[in-house]
Amino acid sequence: MVQSFSLIDAASLGDLKVYLGRAARVDNGSVRLIGGLGVLAAYTASLTPKGLLDRTPTVLGLRTFALSSPDAFDITVSIRALLDRLAQLSVLSNSVDGPVEVPLPPAETGIAWAGISPPRGGWQAEGTIGALALDTAARLGIAEVAAAVPADTGEQLVHRVRSEVWGRALPELPGELPAIPAGAAFCAVSLGFIIPGDEMSVYASGGWLRLTSRRGHVLVRL
Repeated sequence: MVQSFSLIDAASLGDLKVYLGRAARVDNGSVRLIGGLGVLAAYTASLTPKGLLDRTPTVLGLRTFALSSPDAFDITVSIRALLDRLAQLSVLSNSVDGPVEVPLPPAETGIAWAGISPPRGGWQAEGTIGALALDTAARLGIAEVAAAVPADTGEQLVHRVRSEVWGRALPELPGELPAIPAGAAFCAVSLGFIIPGDEMSVYASGGWLRLTSRRGHVLVRL
């Protein structure tokens, strides 16, 4: 089993640290790391169902990073544990010119969403959606969840409210776009994928949607 991976430079290390820090504020859980052909794909979960009868959409964030090695690996680890290692490396990497070796924490097992692989290909362009529409939907949803969930509420009620709010389709989408759950907007805003004044491209493949900007990708399982 792979024990580490090598990012091409300290700037990539900083980008990965920022991305995982944002992901941890959304769901302080796990990150799935898939490496191959010199690219690291880092998947994190923004929304996932809890059980077979749960209608919460699966919404994942994805950032890619350049690796200095073509070695292939697929491992799921704790976000917090990996962030601890990145924090230690950040101090040392400032004086390093070139690849940065990142030691991996122990693998995690039994993470249901990590066993679901979005398509690698076959994506068909569906259109675009503006950053303002996504940002507005995310902020309205966050406010609605906060208003509906009082302090010291049980986890089950919190999840039910979040599922209802983020499972709704985004309103007033262009006619050519498929229905997109509001959770996709929440993911895009929370992970910093929104570029003010820009648009995200929407693609579909095999029961999945992908919203893409220059900063990252949101993957939605329909």
